[in-house]
Amino acid sequence: MATNRPDNNTQAKPAVKKASKPVKPITPIRQRLMLTWLIWLAYRMLALPILISVFNVSNPDIVGGIAWQTLWLLPAFILTPWIVRGRSPYALLISSMFTLVYLGASGVVLFTRIYGSSWSEIAVYLFDFVLLLAINVWLFILLKRLPSMNNVVKQPRSR
Repeated sequence: MATNRPDNNTQAKPAVKKASKPVKPITPIRQRLMLTWLIWLAYRMLALPILISVFNVSNPDIVGGIAWQTLWLLPAFILTPWIVRGRSPYALLISSMFTLVYLGASGVVLFTRIYGSSWSEIAVYLFDFVLLLAINVWLFILLKRLPSMNNVVKQPRSR
């Protein structure tokens, strides 16, 4: 009879438990994410159109700007319950994808405003970009700390 074990190692050794890493708390990250998200929504929907109307020389309409930003934020409003709860890894992963799109769009707007806008207007768009960057950082940290999405325990192969 052929075996894969050497003759001197015929007794099975007990499994050694590995020390697990300490679990980092998710509550502070969840609170930071929720606070940053709500600040960004309010800033994007209300403060950004008002500040742009004040700082832009063409004085765009404030009500039209608020209506446009509200329309532009519809996906963000749909994601808000998932972000505020901050529990479901799947929902947060989808939210992360959407916020990355918002971050990219905000970066493009900031980049285009650099060539021809006042410094105060650039600062308004820069603050929007920084808020979105912070949201994405908190989302990535929270996703890292949440339990695994697939709780599959792999069994060793039997030969």
